[in-house]
Amino acid sequence: MKKITKIMSLILACAMTMTLLAGCADAGAKDAAEPSSDAAAGTNADAEDNGNAGTHTEAVFMIGAIGPATGGAAVYGIAVKNGTELAIKEINEAGGINGVMIEYNFQDDELDNEKSVNAYNTLKDWGMQMLVGTTTSGCCIAVKAETSNDNMFQLTPSGSAVDILKDNDNVFQVCFTDPNQGIGAAQYIGDNSVAQKVAIIYDSSDVYSSGIYEKFTQEAENQPFEIVSAEAFTADNKTDFSVQLQKAKDAGAELVFLPIYYTEASLILTQANAMGYEPKFFGCDGLDGILNVENFDTSLAEGVMLLTPFAADAEDEATKAFVSAYQAAYGDTPNQFAADAYDAVYIIKAAIEKSGAMPTESVSDICDKLKVAMTEITVDGLTGEAMTWDSDGAVNKSPKAMEIVNGNYSLIQ
Repeated sequence: MKKITKIMSLILACAMTMTLLAGCADAGAKDAAEPSSDAAAGTNADAEDNGNAGTHTEAVFMIGAIGPATGGAAVYGIAVKNGTELAIKEINEAGGINGVMIEYNFQDDELDNEKSVNAYNTLKDWGMQMLVGTTTSGCCIAVKAETSNDNMFQLTPSGSAVDILKDNDNVFQVCFTDPNQGIGAAQYIGDNSVAQKVAIIYDSSDVYSSGIYEKFTQEAENQPFEIVSAEAFTADNKTDFSVQLQKAKDAGAELVFLPIYYTEASLILTQANAMGYEPKFFGCDGLDGILNVENFDTSLAEGVMLLTPFAADAEDEATKAFVSAYQAAYGDTPNQFAADAYDAVYIIKAAIEKSGAMPTESVSDICDKLKVAMTEITVDGLTGEAMTWDSDGAVNKSPKAMEIVNGNYSLIQ
């Protein structure tokens, strides 16, 4: 009898254990079937701090982005982060891409090539399938070697150097290339008789700046103005511009062309003011952000002209809706980098819809499909109407001329 009792106890214990195991399995299946709140929102908050934190419970498109969220070019990176995030949020709320949600992870590269590559590897570990980035040209060139090896689809919102598109077929641009900016700037100055004598201050150590400078000087030979001074600086010497400004002033330059980034431009405007030199200043999209430089007297930027593809004061409905949504979400007026990144996400959406790519496919298979689709789609965006792409990854669109008026970027009609 004791043996029978002992056997019955063992049977009962086994039954209870099986019941508990079945309950765990049911709970796991339920969790796997329900997307996380982060995935539904289009962001992965934990993954922004830890690239390995993303654990995905269902098929989603994994989009990563890279840019400088800290350091001297943080205005660019934060704008790209926000613009990408806003577009993903809108797309997810509208039902995703072909019904598939997007998860998003942004990594800070501090405008450092090596850190940008590290950020890319962090995103790969997270599970990235497509890259919106990088934000700046130098970092983009460093990262494109990695994406090319992995056959990862890469769409840079604001990297404009022509070297980004060399020796690979997986990288595409949203921003027009440096040569186009240099040529466009020279043509605008000439066509609109902005100045007769022009000086240039550029960064010879930066591919963005030197690329624009080269094409600007070539096109200037076809224009009715004279380059009277062309002075360089480097990354190791970019705080004192007194020599460059004095040469421009002595040469009688009425306009100083600045194919450089906003941090250095703010120093040049400040130092020109201190020496009583008041030329017209003209730049490209790198100057977008000068109104956000800490401790900079923004009144010195009044009248500064620049070529950029986006104006926050444009009156079309798409721009007004974007600016309103961006201001509500981030408490700031979006710049060109935010608009480029916003467009980048919708460009990816259009390419996915055209190609039929699915998140269950490999990174390489997705890339192969998107490469073909990019040459077949036409996208109306905030930064260009009827944008198309060549097989080499270059975008076809035109820049717009802006002027800073009353502390705001204003489209020149």
